[in-house]
Amino acid sequence: MSNSAVLPIATVGEKILDRQAQAVTEFDHSIQSLASDMLTTMIAANGVGIAAPQVFSSVAMFIMASRPNPRYPDAPNMSPIVVVNPHIIEASTHMELAEEGCLSIPGQRIKIWRHAQIKVQYHDLNGNLISDTLVGFIARIFQHEYDHIQGITLLERSKMSEQQPETVN
Repeated sequence: MSNSAVLPIATVGEKILDRQAQAVTEFDHSIQSLASDMLTTMIAANGVGIAAPQVFSSVAMFIMASRPNPRYPDAPNMSPIVVVNPHIIEASTHMELAEEGCLSIPGQRIKIWRHAQIKVQYHDLNGNLISDTLVGFIARIFQHEYDHIQGITLLERSKMSEQQPETVN
């Protein structure tokens, strides 16, 4: 990561955040370099995840790297995972309401409903297909970053989230 750069972060209103990202077709040095820069950028901004569109790159890739930090003091520790061309295969009916922040919406926290558990598939940086089941905070990070590559911002998700019935816990 010594050659990694801190990239500018797109904020709400930037067109790139409203577009669906394109699938990665070549797992080459450029995608690895982008992942390294994204991780450096996310750490510098005290994030627990970052999607390529947030750094002005319209590719279907994001990083999840939960760890306690000033923005998320109670976040669980996990090694960074680079997620390429992700899909949510299955989602629990059980939803949880929690506060989220977003590097593209500095200084704001918004309560969002998310699936408590999801089954996912994605590729790693070498193009290997990974299947996993995620729960709790890690599932929340995946869903948040997945929204970014679908062109859905936290503000849009919050409008969708308001429609969740009060009886869901």
